[in-house]
Amino acid sequence: MRTVIITGANGGLGAVVTERFLEAGYRVIAVSGGHPSGSMFSGGHSFAFAEHPAFERHVVDLTDEEAAGAFVAGAIRRHGEIHAALLLAGGFRAGNVAATGIADLRQQLALNFETAYTMVRPLFGHFLHRGAGRIVLIGARAAMRPEQGMGLLAYSLSKSLLFRLAELLNEEAKGTSVTASVVVPSTLDTPVNRRSMPDADHSAWVDPKNLADVLEFLVSERGSALRETVLKVYNNA
Repeated sequence: MRTVIITGANGGLGAVVTERFLEAGYRVIAVSGGHPSGSMFSGGHSFAFAEHPAFERHVVDLTDEEAAGAFVAGAIRRHGEIHAALLLAGGFRAGNVAATGIADLRQQLALNFETAYTMVRPLFGHFLHRGAGRIVLIGARAAMRPEQGMGLLAYSLSKSLLFRLAELLNEEAKGTSVTASVVVPSTLDTPVNRRSMPDADHSAWVDPKNLADVLEFLVSERGSALRETVLKVYNNA
């Protein structure tokens, strides 16, 4: 059984991705940042995650390097090998230069870059030792297009670092089956986004289930030939 770590598993995308990977026969180590006694999954998902024999949940502060490292080390001890990591944790903030202070920037860097990097660092070493492993990062179109990113300054800057991180990881891992990919969705069709943009054309957005299918393909044997991958999953948005 292939084992994957999914961070941000309590989010609108993370819950759907977790369900998709369990259905595909993976062992899922789900990471959330909420309180252990709280409800992990929301949004009407009917899948009985907690009762699935291949599911386990952990609450980890991913901005804490020691906590993240200890979590990864523990997962490796329990399961022997980790095959892939889908690093979905993150957060959003609007604001142009005038509206974005250094505290705003630090907050977005912590949410969107540090939560990925604290996982990447120990996992990348494990993957290099194995000679194989897949890291999937979630980018943002605003980080690629200045006309969109200028009103989302801190968010765009923090997400842009993920593209560079993937490039550096792929360079170091050349000649192995260790890869880092960036998946770039447009607007996701989640309940939160529908509430915030009720008059938008929701049919043009990306269905989280479709994105989950893309992510599963990317880390499966079917996607094993992909290298230095940046996937734009835009639908018509």
